Amino acid sequence: MLIGQEVTIIGAGIGGLAAAIALAQRGAVVQVLEQAPAIAEVGAGLQISPNGWRVLTALGLADAIAVKSPRAQGVYLRDFRHGAGVFTMPLGRPDQPWHLTHRADLITTLAHAAQDAGVTIRCGARVAAITASADGTLLQMEDGRQEHHGLVVAADGLHSPARATLNPKSRPFFTGQVAWRAIIAVDAPLPPEAHVFMGPGRHLVRYPLRDRRLVNIVAVEERDGWAAEGWHHRDDPAHLARAFTDFCPEVTTLLAQAKEVHLWGLFRHPVAQRWHEHKLVLLGDAAHPTLPFLAQGANMALEDAYVLARCLAEDHDHDAAFARYQALRRPRCARIVQAANENAANYHLRPGPMRFAAHSALRLANRYAPHLVARRFDWVHRYDVTG
Repeated sequence: MLIGQEVTIIGAGIGGLAAAIALAQRGAVVQVLEQAPAIAEVGAGLQISPNGWRVLTALGLADAIAVKSPRAQGVYLRDFRHGAGVFTMPLGRPDQPWHLTHRADLITTLAHAAQDAGVTIRCGARVAAITASADGTLLQMEDGRQEHHGLVVAADGLHSPARATLNPKSRPFFTGQVAWRAIIAVDAPLPPEAHVFMGPGRHLVRYPLRDRRLVNIVAVEERDGWAAEGWHHRDDPAHLARAFTDFCPEVTTLLAQAKEVHLWGLFRHPVAQRWHEHKLVLLGDAAHPTLPFLAQGANMALEDAYVLARCLAEDHDHDAAFARYQALRRPRCARIVQAANENAANYHLRPGPMRFAAHSALRLANRYAPHLVARRFDWVHRYDVTG
């Protein structure tokens, strides 16, 4: 039961704010601790697939977010050198909304909705360490203060102190891949489509945002050199352009317009074995970081938020609620993370018999049975945690 229950959420990202709304709507008294001095998001795009959109709909936010988020009509897999089509996955079904969203727009909408629901958001609150006990959760703040809280939801991302507390032996490893991200302004609006240009050891994803005059770019390259993890490391746009110089003119012309890019190393993290202890529980990337090859990071966080709030609302015992939450979420998240791991290899095939056979099979399927291939991921996109 959540009526009057005090809950503290660490992290004002997508998962943390969605959890705050879901909990507050069920009667909890919620505060969110955010390490940044203000609620602000770096420029980045994301895809909200139908499974995530169902959560936003259940929270009453779909209409507000749809205003600035083009509805995607399809995902197009294309060859890198000439841009020739390999496979098209249509996304136009009325019952399967798929939106291309600017992360800042989503965060702003979630933050306003949380505050409207009575959630308190405290910025500049950086948590350095966490201790969970039967009496509550002790937060050691970076400024030296200590704070004692009751139920705490750690939605604080890859480097979550709570994850380290609950899973001290969990270690990521560098995948040998780096990713650039950029948002580029264009003169004419692009169609509401996601395009994936697949090359040897590299691929680039492109899709429009807002009024379709902004283009979100995520470009991945295999390399031997290590790169730091995290989205906030700036890089020279020339490095990105150089890495994709042999791609088709449609790509190289676009990359030549990039003014600001960020680079991060892609690390594979195991899904956490322990998601909760006493009154502390993990959510989103703190529990299950994923590689960006299935566009499910934000969607999994939205699902987590809804399921956690429902479990806490339906069970008087928070231990039982947390155990049920992990039992419901961990197998699905582990399967999605594994599917994302495997998808990278499919995009990066090098010239030779394997690439020829794979692309030929996709082209045949595209011609005769496109929906059969698209249904391969129905288990991801048709899933409904709100039902």
